[in-house]
Amino acid sequence: MNWENYMIPCLSKALFGLECPGCGAQRGLLLVLKGEFSAAFHMYPPIYTTLLFFGFLGLHFLDKSRNYHKIVTSLAVVNAVFMIVAYFYKMFIF
Repeated sequence: MNWENYMIPCLSKALFGLECPGCGAQRGLLLVLKGEFSAAFHMYPPIYTTLLFFGFLGLHFLDKSRNYHKIVTSLAVVNAVFMIVAYFYKMFIF
């Protein structure tokens, strides 16, 4: 099955012709699920910080006995920094 046929198109790329900071995340996730970890990083460098963020965000909502607020907030900031750096690298250097 070709999962790329079912991916959500990037609205920014469709309307303005510019990639957004999240472009490549879906393909990167598919590559992680296929076990192609290096290719996933090359497709979307912040894929691992994004997965870590969503993992702890899920724990935050599922496990109410522990407080994950500081971890989730820290990972959100780290992930945002990785996304912005990767975006500018892709747009202006690469």
